[in-house]
Amino acid sequence: MKHTLTVMAAFAALSLSGCGQSSGDNRQADIQALKDNEVRWNQDYAAKDLAKIEAHYAPDATIMASGMPSASGTDGIHKLLGEMVADPALTLHFQAARVEVSKAGDVGYTQGTYQMTMTDLASKKVVNDHGSYVTTYARQADGSWKAVSDIATSQVPPPTQASASK
Repeated sequence: MKHTLTVMAAFAALSLSGCGQSSGDNRQADIQALKDNEVRWNQDYAAKDLAKIEAHYAPDATIMASGMPSASGTDGIHKLLGEMVADPALTLHFQAARVEVSKAGDVGYTQGTYQMTMTDLASKKVVNDHGSYVTTYARQADGSWKAVSDIATSQVPPPTQASASK
């Protein structure tokens, strides 16, 4: 009976620690995994590889960026990213200044700056943008990290009515 209680207590302790979650010893590895992910993501943008760019997002993710409607879910994200990648002027580079992972190892985020060049849909002119971003990640069942919320805020003021109509 005592052995059964000990086994049950050990099982309960393992169950409460959560399957697929990192211990404190893995936090640095998880942080490095997010940094490595963002390096690959930048490479995917440079290659304009839509499938690889989309693969960084969870199926229920949301993208929010200044001057654009938000996009959610696989279909919404595919449409938004497809339009971006189709722009011949598109360049995007982002760099995290801060990367954090929860003690449980199931959620993390990156925070940093970005620089982007794209064609303005209204004026058809190439514009340079820069600003800050926060991307929240969730660990997936397979152990990978996928973005669930990707938010960018431009530091470039919107064009005035006079300059927008030129």
